[in-house]
Amino acid sequence: MIENKGSRSRDEHRGTLKIVPASSSRFRKLQACRTTFWADAEETASRILEDVRRRGDRALIDWTRRLDGIDLTRQGFEVNRKEIDKACGQCPRGFLAALKSAARNIRRVARQQVPRTWCIHTARGVTIRQVVKPLERVACYVPGGRFPLPSTVLMSVIPAQEAGVREVILASPRPSPPVLAAASLLGVKRIFRLGGAQAIAAFAYGTESVPRAEKIVGPGNRYVAAAKKLVAGECGIDFVAGPTELVVAGGCGRPEWIAADLVAQAEHDPDAMSLFITPSRPLAAQVQAEVRSLLSRLDLPVAAAALRQQGAIILTHSLSETIECCNRLAPEHLVLLDDAAPYLARVASAGSIFLGRYGAVAAGDYASGSNHILPTGGAARVRGGLSAADFVKAITVQRLSRYGLARLQRTILTLAEVEGLRGHAHSVRARFTHAHHG
Repeated sequence: MIENKGSRSRDEHRGTLKIVPASSSRFRKLQACRTTFWADAEETASRILEDVRRRGDRALIDWTRRLDGIDLTRQGFEVNRKEIDKACGQCPRGFLAALKSAARNIRRVARQQVPRTWCIHTARGVTIRQVVKPLERVACYVPGGRFPLPSTVLMSVIPAQEAGVREVILASPRPSPPVLAAASLLGVKRIFRLGGAQAIAAFAYGTESVPRAEKIVGPGNRYVAAAKKLVAGECGIDFVAGPTELVVAGGCGRPEWIAADLVAQAEHDPDAMSLFITPSRPLAAQVQAEVRSLLSRLDLPVAAAALRQQGAIILTHSLSETIECCNRLAPEHLVLLDDAAPYLARVASAGSIFLGRYGAVAAGDYASGSNHILPTGGAARVRGGLSAADFVKAITVQRLSRYGLARLQRTILTLAEVEGLRGHAHSVRARFTHAHHG
């Protein structure tokens, strides 16, 4: 019997999203596999990092030619003004207006995120202040994979600018016209034609042509993630990010909208994770059917692969159990449907949360103003997404009068002596053993 290609395709789409109970091994496997994303890339990333640290530009030229097929000796490390102007002219009608609209919202949110200076008196004669200082130079990494990502330029550069960073530089292995146009719109002066672990190495250590950055931010492939993890002790990073994740949670909603969100997230990457967690078996079946139909109509092979490998519909017994499953995952994106939205206070961890039926994740990806550079792989348990606060140092400043130190002396001496730090105790006692009262 000759196999019909159309029916084989339908069979593949039919199996893309399985319905399984929350107690299933598939759900446990999906939780576990996210933490191993970059582990197998660390050895390669480590070798590249060490080579760039040792040989500088020469290593960058060699690795970029080998991995990206780009000859930096011919094309140059940096994109020039002529290339940028040409790129701006190649962008589709309405693109720059859309960029400006999105940038305006992202900037308004970022402005609210900058930590504030403050001053308090903890006791008479004891003043504590916080001063906020921006980083000097940061590097924003923009992936050069299957899709151009001008939105990532906005999400990484704007918070740094609002924080007051003096110099924001950009790296992308093959910066597309939309990426260059976005960088130009924001006034980024230096754009490097670098990608992968070699780009991370260049900004972490500095080379003859690439300045060292105080912090590196932005998403990337597993080699970028592994490299960021390895340089974290010597250079600041935002976080180690893996493939994108979405969890939609709730028991009521329009199945075609839920399916659309799941498929949209899955089209990022074959390793992307898209889950629908629900106590409603009828809704689960409807969403499964809608996903199948959507994949057939739009012909999205990447999304189909991701849903088949990293997707599922998880059946729970109640909305309470649904929220417990979400907390175990600590997902990058979490959509709480209308009936789940009242449980917001019980959500312990998520990178970004979208409430209700109109909370399309794509709004946060592009234009609502929240940042789309978010923790993955369970890292949302310990931090949120990228913000302007990531680009500043909050420094405490204290002033004590003689009276203020005298008021604290007994407390200081007691604690210092309990800890066996006699020098600490003496440093305070000495100030009161002489007549001088300066």
